[in-house]
Amino acid sequence: MIKNIFQSRKFSGLCVLSILLVSVTILLLTNDTIDLFPYLSLSYLRRSSLSDIPISTPISSPTNDSSSPPEPPVAQTRVDDHPIDQGLESDWLKDDKEWNVSLPLDWKRCESPDYIPCLDNTKAIKKLKSKRNMEHRERHCPEPAPKCLVPLPQRYKVPLPWPQSRDMIWYDNVPHPKLVEYKKDQNWVRKSGPFFVFPGGGTQFKDGVIHYINFIQKTLHVLDWGKKVRVVLDVGCGVASFGGTLLDKNVITMSFAPKDEHEAQIQFALERGIPATLAVIGTQKLPFPDNAYDVIHCARCRVHWHGYGGRPLLELNRVLRPGGFFVWSATPVYQHDEEHRNVWKTMESLTTSMCWKVVARTRFTKVGFVIYQKPDSDSCYESRKEKDPPLCFKEETKKNSSWYTPLLTCLPKLPVGPTRKWPSVWPGRLTETPVSLLTEQSGEESFKQDTKLWAGTISNIYLNGLAINWSRIHNVMDMNAGYGGFAAALINKPLWVMNVIPVEGEDTLPTIFDRGLIGIYHDWCESFNTYPRSYDLLHSSFLLTNLSQRCDLMEVVVEIDRIVRPGGYLVVQDTVEILKKLNPILLSLRWSTNVYRGKFLVGVKSSWRP
Repeated sequence: MIKNIFQSRKFSGLCVLSILLVSVTILLLTNDTIDLFPYLSLSYLRRSSLSDIPISTPISSPTNDSSSPPEPPVAQTRVDDHPIDQGLESDWLKDDKEWNVSLPLDWKRCESPDYIPCLDNTKAIKKLKSKRNMEHRERHCPEPAPKCLVPLPQRYKVPLPWPQSRDMIWYDNVPHPKLVEYKKDQNWVRKSGPFFVFPGGGTQFKDGVIHYINFIQKTLHVLDWGKKVRVVLDVGCGVASFGGTLLDKNVITMSFAPKDEHEAQIQFALERGIPATLAVIGTQKLPFPDNAYDVIHCARCRVHWHGYGGRPLLELNRVLRPGGFFVWSATPVYQHDEEHRNVWKTMESLTTSMCWKVVARTRFTKVGFVIYQKPDSDSCYESRKEKDPPLCFKEETKKNSSWYTPLLTCLPKLPVGPTRKWPSVWPGRLTETPVSLLTEQSGEESFKQDTKLWAGTISNIYLNGLAINWSRIHNVMDMNAGYGGFAAALINKPLWVMNVIPVEGEDTLPTIFDRGLIGIYHDWCESFNTYPRSYDLLHSSFLLTNLSQRCDLMEVVVEIDRIVRPGGYLVVQDTVEILKKLNPILLSLRWSTNVYRGKFLVGVKSSWRP
């Protein structure tokens, strides 16, 4: 009898174990939203190869010795590991049967994982009559806009977290080794095992960018990084080590370069987590307002400032703040052969005609640089014997006129009265009334209300109520930035924000620069000048309602999908009507979505590609 009881209990135990195994199997086969065992579940294995499953090892600092590659970071998470808080649903969604219905769209892949529609339009580029002034590096958007989805590079991985990413990135995410060989003697970038490593070198600072930056300030003490100087433009930035290092000094730098034979330099910068954009000083204005930057920097940036009738240097003059500085580190400053002397003489003549004065000229190790200062009043312009270049007429310098606009051949008149003031030292300038609004009473009141509103919204909703993992957010874009209140409210987070001002709306970009933030003009009916997978989070506040009246909402969503990294977020605050149109498109792209308070849609991009 005891034997029968034992066999009966053994049989019961086997039944329980069998039921448990069947239950776990069903769970693994059916669960696609939240993986309890993320690296064992079949839902994960369907989306990733076994070779892509990250491993957890201690972090080690990158070294310059290629023989000892740095180790992978701690606890890498897979691209799709973003559980959404299902408690965010709003009441109006409960009765909407079509809310979670995906549009039946047959998506196609683009050819290249690095596709940038307005810069890769080969048909338009072939039709250009001239390429002498970099016309082929400017924007040429295809019509209609493409609706293909950019594929991922093979073996794409979750980008390394900031600040580790500043020094090293995954090779597989930007598999372009050309710069390693091309700039091997200048310490731009090295390949080390599965990583690209950035030692902090450059064409003009082979001994290290930190030493170079400190020497600039030592040469001219008024260049007080992170206090008087907050917003910098780096022309022809390479892999953006200059701007990346200045972040430690509370300086935010807009690094830019064209998409050219220096393969993927801006892509390197963005993957590192450094603010950057694709642009060129060719025949059209840069997409920035007048009098924006405190300092402009060029280290062998290969721009012929004296060429094209001096227009490139006049463009720098336009975007440089009155009283601001241009740091030019280049061979004509210190080389004495005939060719370099002729360039220097031409530069002297041009800068003198623009009333720029040399405030420092020195040699740094094996290179040299000169620092010019732009005047802060029109008095010098008026006292010139020869009025060449002439002063601009008002219609040539009106607000929001930096979009597909030819370069100036004149000098814009400088601000007068309170608006000519240099902003307060950082961080005071972030919250004080911007100098561009000092003469606009209504603008000043709107600015204060906007700042207060965003401070509360970010604190009460965005940081605590939207199920966003902010520890994984570093590259952020505000698609409709207004006064920059969204970025200002996030200033204490370890991230940066690209503030975009739509060209069809009110021009508030000067205010954003006055606050010590960076931004750019853009028309969202066209593709943005950035590489795919550049940003961790895109934010849109009441942009899409008006935008959908001018262009196809689906094309805008395709562009958002191109820009956001797998695992990244889209946060949209808009009308219920727009959210209802937007959600089915996102679902067709296999994004996870949810809504908070009936007006905040949060989307998370998956790694799915057609």
